Amino acid sequence: QVQLVESGGGLVQAGASLRLSCAASGRTFNEDTMAWFRQAPGKEREFVAIDWNDGRTNYADSVKGRFTISRDNVLNTVYLQMNSLKLEDTAVYYCAASEDWGQSYHDWGQGTQVTVSS
Repeated sequence: QVQLVESGGGLVQAGASLRLSCAASGRTFNEDTMAWFRQAPGKEREFVAIDWNDGRTNYADSVKGRFTISRDNVLNTVYLQMNSLKLEDTAVYYCAASEDWGQSYHDWGQGTQVTVSS
């Protein structure tokens, strides 16, 4: 099992940037596929970004070109750099770990709130 703790959320104005961090501990982290999801009030949780740990990443269309996922396997941390934030990016952001290339996620963080104001 991997324990995941997100940080870096906050209240920012539209157009600003934030970097979220997700620190992992427990089982080996650097073999996992890592992803970010988010859930806005009254909405379903949705996929944001994925890092397959083989150089490949992918993003939801809504964040492509603005968000970047990256990881540091020495620090056991995955990041989500969020630029040009929009009001609709407001959500609780969760990181998640997968042992099967993103088919399923067995460990989740507690989430960090991102609020974008006008």
